[in-house]
Amino acid sequence: MTKTRQHPGSEYPGHDLQAAPPRAADRIRSSARDLFYHQGIRAVGVDAIVAEAGVTKPSLYRSFASKDELAATYLRDYELEFWRRFDATAEAYPDDPRAQILAYFTGLTERTGLPGYRGCGLTNACVEYPEPDHPARLVSVANKQKVRERLTDLARRMGARDPEVLGDGLQLLLEGAYVSSQMLGAAGPVQHLTDAAALLIDASLK
Repeated sequence: MTKTRQHPGSEYPGHDLQAAPPRAADRIRSSARDLFYHQGIRAVGVDAIVAEAGVTKPSLYRSFASKDELAATYLRDYELEFWRRFDATAEAYPDDPRAQILAYFTGLTERTGLPGYRGCGLTNACVEYPEPDHPARLVSVANKQKVRERLTDLARRMGARDPEVLGDGLQLLLEGAYVSSQMLGAAGPVQHLTDAAALLIDASLK
């Protein structure tokens, strides 16, 4: 069994591929994943994707109507991996929402130190595409809204005085970690992410 390159981003672990050669569409998705995450969606052209995947442009357009559709597919795949990782902390601490949040933040802090870490692909896509109706932005904003709801629910389960304030505060920490770690690295503010979250949570409880 062979493996594709592992993505250190949150939100994006590598995938195992069977020994049999993957279909053209799968090669395109894998190549787009790698290129979009590490170089940015706008910066990567269709020519680069087909060259990396070892396919032709007609093969790409038979599977994806446009680059925008391929970008949206990448982000939907990315989101699935994000929730698998997020949900794993819930499963590890099923009756302790505080521990769930802190475990996720601790894992994120560790991932920011991995080679090639480029933050959250969904956050990056929102920055790249300010157009409110762009397919990539729509996927990304929907994810962020769902994250906000989840964090508010966890804050409520923790007994926060104002669950919405705590939930939003945690999301601000999360997004700040994604961005600041790309600028200042793992030795920057992100090294204190879990401690900051713990202080915020404890100050918000009844």
